[in-house]
Amino acid sequence: MADMQTIRGALSAHVPDTETAPVVSRAAVAMVLREVDGAPEVLFIERARRDGDPWSGHMAFPGGRVEPGDAHSRGAAERETLEEVGVHLDSAVYIGRLSDLRGRHAAAPDRGMVVSAFVYHIADPGPLRWNWEVQQAFWFPVDSLLDAERQVEYPVSRRGRDMFPGILVGEPDRHIVWGLTYRFLEVFFEVVGDLLPNRPDPLRRR
Repeated sequence: MADMQTIRGALSAHVPDTETAPVVSRAAVAMVLREVDGAPEVLFIERARRDGDPWSGHMAFPGGRVEPGDAHSRGAAERETLEEVGVHLDSAVYIGRLSDLRGRHAAAPDRGMVVSAFVYHIADPGPLRWNWEVQQAFWFPVDSLLDAERQVEYPVSRRGRDMFPGILVGEPDRHIVWGLTYRFLEVFFEVVGDLLPNRPDPLRRR
């Protein structure tokens, strides 16, 4: 796995694909990185479980919808990160932007939503203090995201017929990165010169 210097160099040279056409709604997330003993770690949140929220309980990057008061999508990502986990990104180094993705959650009423992801390196994030929107938040080693043993399949339907690739980052059946956040990780690793392992065997219940 690349070190922080390599990540910063790759992302600063990356030209992302951005959606400029009018869309139903926009959202923005922050992929926040820190270093521990020279190894990069990424910040994940577990969204709180709420009725009516199609992303309830999902693992994600901090972020949310772009509001009318936000100057731009990047500002929305920074605002949401402060609100959700108490991390001030005004003291972080902005590294670059990943290509925009369209949300395609079957339960979401606005599947035309475009989500933008902005990457930061923060030297001293301080303690995480999450709000009511977040069930849990933690840092996870970036290189461990590439471990073949962590590659699982996430069953979306109750009968397990619809399976999506995912990465186990904590408790089985709970802390699995899949969907939009997984797709952003695919983009991130492609930019920095790594690839996620091939699609895994079915998720093993533990």
